[in-house]
Amino acid sequence: MSVEQRGVTVWFTGLSGAGKTTLARAVYDELKRRGHRAEILDGDVVRQYLTKGLGFSKEDRDENIRRIGFVAHLLTRNGVIVLVSAISPYRATREEVRRKIGDFIEVYVNAPLEVCEARDVKGLYKKARAGEIKNFTGIDDPYEPPLNPEVECRTDLERIEESVAKVLGKLEELGYLQPMVGREA
Repeated sequence: MSVEQRGVTVWFTGLSGAGKTTLARAVYDELKRRGHRAEILDGDVVRQYLTKGLGFSKEDRDENIRRIGFVAHLLTRNGVIVLVSAISPYRATREEVRRKIGDFIEVYVNAPLEVCEARDVKGLYKKARAGEIKNFTGIDDPYEPPLNPEVECRTDLERIEESVAKVLGKLEELGYLQPMVGREA
């Protein structure tokens, strides 16, 4: 059963380990449960298949985000709810993608650097601090947090269900989803 819907891109941005992918997957599961057409564009997966060969210089990171944005735009204009999970460290590039897509909700997945490092199952922060990885966001490359995101999820302070409810609530508030009747708070 597919629900009539307007497309929108929900862009999850934050440091590595902040919980972007976990949150995007949880939102996706709820959207699918409700019968919506949704897709996830995960930064790591996109790098593997669509932007292979790009490095981690500012120029390559910007190009990676532009390419993800292009795919998100195509899906959005065809009535899909697109969940993008990508560090996307530079504010100007996120704003550029927002302007091109139009129907766009920025979700700042916010967790302190120390929390992200503690969650780091791949050991990337440790390698970056040891100098084995260069241009690592949050260590020797900047992350520019959103100034006015539509949603901010503090994954170090709130349960995943609370973060999911914030994102779905914003989609409802902006008219992309019908409010759930009789939903528990």
